[in-house]
Amino acid sequence: MSNLTPERKARSPSVLFAAVVLFVIFVGQGECQTTPPPTTPCSAYKNCDTCVPHAKCLWCFTTNNCTDYPVSWLLPPASVCQLSQARWGVCWLNFEALIITMAVLGGTILLSIAVCCCCCCCCKKRRSGPDRDEERFARRREEIKQRSEDRKVERQARHDEIRKKYGLVGDSDHPYSKFENE
Repeated sequence: MSNLTPERKARSPSVLFAAVVLFVIFVGQGECQTTPPPTTPCSAYKNCDTCVPHAKCLWCFTTNNCTDYPVSWLLPPASVCQLSQARWGVCWLNFEALIITMAVLGGTILLSIAVCCCCCCCCKKRRSGPDRDEERFARRREEIKQRSEDRKVERQARHDEIRKKYGLVGDSDHPYSKFENE
């Protein structure tokens, strides 16, 4: 059994809660005291390799300068730099090729998701298919069994008629009754 008294049991969650609150307060204060490093303007970078690692900067080979990426536009306008001459992220890939590549990758991902969804829907339909097939086969088996029973009854009736015609069906219980009538 537990050797904690009811008072200790009631205090345990409150002590744990207080410890968590104090931890959050002290960790939160430590984060607030840090200062961000001063930011360097994009125009200070003089070549493509130093410009493009910064997400806020765009290198233009036409003018050979680093400018702030126009965040108000999704794509930089031609007045800033032509797409074929603009570099963002890496120097070896122009912005135009980057856009085409991203569009192809996005389209491939969307197409893959659509195909997966269609396959999932088809698999669900296939799972219900065998149930319908089993029902159909069960009905066929019952129909075949019923026809077999009907044929058996007809055959038995014909055999009984033939037996009556030739006197092979006797009224008495013993098997030699047909010989007594002769």
